[in-house]
Amino acid sequence: MATPRTVLLTGAAGGLGTLMRDLLPGYGYELRLLDLLPIEGEPDAIVADLADKDAVREAVRGVDAIIHLAGISLEASFEKILRANIEGTYNLYEAAREEGVPRIVFASSNHAVGFTPRPQGDAPLIPIDTPHRPDTFYGLSKSFGEDLAQFYWDKHALETVSVRIGSCFPEPSSVRMLSVWMSPADGARLFHAALTAENVQHTVVYGSSANTRLWWDLSTARAIGYDPQDDSEQYAEKIIAEQGDLDPENIAHAYLGGHFVSDPPIWPY
Repeated sequence: MATPRTVLLTGAAGGLGTLMRDLLPGYGYELRLLDLLPIEGEPDAIVADLADKDAVREAVRGVDAIIHLAGISLEASFEKILRANIEGTYNLYEAAREEGVPRIVFASSNHAVGFTPRPQGDAPLIPIDTPHRPDTFYGLSKSFGEDLAQFYWDKHALETVSVRIGSCFPEPSSVRMLSVWMSPADGARLFHAALTAENVQHTVVYGSSANTRLWWDLSTARAIGYDPQDDSEQYAEKIIAEQGDLDPENIAHAYLGGHFVSDPPIWPY
């Protein structure tokens, strides 16, 4: 696929959106920003709720692709998740179909498969075709998003790369994150690959750096042109000294979803 020129970035005021606002223009993209809240320093950003179908359709009109980061990123009541993550994602896909946008990069999550046991010892990496095992209503909404993306490819030929993101921060902050961390620079590399690869149809990839302690298989991400450059191992000695190593008896360490399986952080709004 030729490099898209104009890309709608939803959730542009969030943590990941803020990182990508800084990094993606370096790949030649003109970003159209959308968020539920105003973005400081971005007077042209679109302030809209994904529940507003007319506003969403107007936002997608004329763009070459969409990176969909918007929504609730922690656990919340089903009613809140339904409105923001499920109905909102549906509204975005419908608007993209109606306006002829050919590709969406969907921010899925490792929490779509959060109750998958993490690899231990010589166990193989978690494959991309592992069944959905969501650990929260949040994870359930990401499973829905992946299935919605598959449906829109099969029914309407709208392509999607669903990225099961681990943790994208400047540095990892926990022992678990040593396995699922994605550096911001690698995040931009992965989104760029997802926007430009040929014939992705609906492709699901894991989103992380090439960590020494990696838990999942990055082969589908590499197949679309992702070449991760970073590794969390440089932070491992300090983090393990402060926090201790993973404890297989701790349920939050036993599953891919970490503490989302036992004590998920709650969306504050």
